[in-house]
Amino acid sequence: MPRFLALALVVLCCFLAPLRAQENAAPFDSELQRFAEILGTLHYLRGICGSNEGGKWRNEMQALLDAETPSGDRRTRMIAGFNRGYNGFQQTYRTCTPAATLAIRRYIDEGLKISRDLTARYAN
Repeated sequence: MPRFLALALVVLCCFLAPLRAQENAAPFDSELQRFAEILGTLHYLRGICGSNEGGKWRNEMQALLDAETPSGDRRTRMIAGFNRGYNGFQQTYRTCTPAATLAIRRYIDEGLKISRDLTARYAN
């Protein structure tokens, strides 16, 4: 399932990059911030659950930033979302638990939904 999320991220970035605003907020910024938060959450939770993915989710966040090329406040908000996701779960989970595994599945599903919705709405 994580492979599908990574693929969806790449497709999403390819379609959204031409639509970004130079300095102003884009109409899909709240969804991108939530997506960034999900990537941060997955970076932490997949790490404690022994996925051996290393920096995969951080790399996906970097790919999103590279494709979207936000500046100023937009960039700060996206990075803050990633950090919020990571730090929020770091305070809650110290080891992999059944609840952490369930959270991973739910966040992957939510990330897939966001990427599909954004692609469907802004790719045309």
